[in-house]
Amino acid sequence: METSSDIGRWAALQFQNRLCSVLVVFINPWGLKYFLKLAELFEKLRKVEARVASDEDLKLSELLRYYVLNIEAAKDLLLRRTKSLAEYENSNKALDKARLKSKDVKQAELHQQQCCQKFEKLSESGKQELTSFKQRRVSAFRKNLVEMTELEIKHAKNNISLLQSCIDLFKNS
Repeated sequence: METSSDIGRWAALQFQNRLCSVLVVFINPWGLKYFLKLAELFEKLRKVEARVASDEDLKLSELLRYYVLNIEAAKDLLLRRTKSLAEYENSNKALDKARLKSKDVKQAELHQQQCCQKFEKLSESGKQELTSFKQRRVSAFRKNLVEMTELEIKHAKNNISLLQSCIDLFKNS
């Protein structure tokens, strides 16, 4: 799967290749220094694009790691709740059997009540945890988006300064 930065790098390379092939035709001794400066500019821009791609990858993988950890925690919570529900259902069956046999009914009722309380406690904490996860997820996404935007602005300013210095060089020469 190609990302937008991959497509952008590919397009920049294609542009460089075509421009160089066209420029070779028109090279003359006085224009050689311009082409060398242009080649220098393209090399600097390539390095900047590599940094941009690296920063994007780091930011996105950081966000993904955060989501994976939170999802694992939520899955563990739901698994504990499911086990507690199974235990509660088993205690209900054991209570029914105890009532049929009229043996250990008090003990079975006590165990069933404990299982019910445990299940309800896990259900309540699960609701709170999932609500908290949703809020944390939104704030983490917002924070990550702001940081990525700041990085993109920083890299764009760097690109602008490189291009501006190259334009100034051509104007002054």
